Amino acid sequence: MLLLTDPKDKETVLAVYLDQRWWPVEDVVKTADPSRDGLISVQTFRERIVLFVLNYIIFGMLEGSSANDAFFLPHSATECAKILWRNGEAVAFYSVKMKGSLCDGTTSQCYMLPVLDTIFVRRKYRRGGLGMKMLHDFCQSFMAEDALGISCPISAAMYQVCQKFLQTYPEEQKRLWEVEAPGDWSQRANIWLKIQMESSPSGSKTIHLISPEAEVGSRMETTQTSKPRQSDVEQMYKVQ
Repeated sequence: MLLLTDPKDKETVLAVYLDQRWWPVEDVVKTADPSRDGLISVQTFRERIVLFVLNYIIFGMLEGSSANDAFFLPHSATECAKILWRNGEAVAFYSVKMKGSLCDGTTSQCYMLPVLDTIFVRRKYRRGGLGMKMLHDFCQSFMAEDALGISCPISAAMYQVCQKFLQTYPEEQKRLWEVEAPGDWSQRANIWLKIQMESSPSGSKTIHLISPEAEVGSRMETTQTSKPRQSDVEQMYKVQ
């Protein structure tokens, strides 16, 4: 894809070349289709272009200037993602690593649970509940799953979204985990438990493990494949 950048600032993208003409970045993420409203799955080639522009250009170059912002790699051609449309404009997106999909192109390991991998809301639309909306949609999309993941590390801003979400939907507190790929039980930390521990005066700031064989606050080097007993998970919710 050809990008036209500002000669005085190569990080500032002015236009994108599509359909044999140059388009201002803001025009690429707009639509005249009134049916595009709310969260819509990315399926067509043009929708993949919008996702690329939102992720790589708007977030990666134009709006992701904060030192606290994460950096997202461009999504693959088969990435499962949804774009949030509002008033004819693409304003946010999130992507998911599906259960059973390969972690990357250099390993045979597959994700052991659905994982919310990237999520972004444009600056002018933040503080409007869109992060909550996308997190809720993610959870509702996988109602049959006992566990859902969010890619590690989770930013401070995303932790705030998670805290508000889990307070609003307490039924999701036992289902949402911070995970490292591929997401076995030694690579998961319950997000609600971490929030509770970090808000406690004597709470630990790094809770990595939920496996019953592991010590809280440490990271296991070997792979665990056995699922913790339900009684162990229930017991951890009693920690204050």
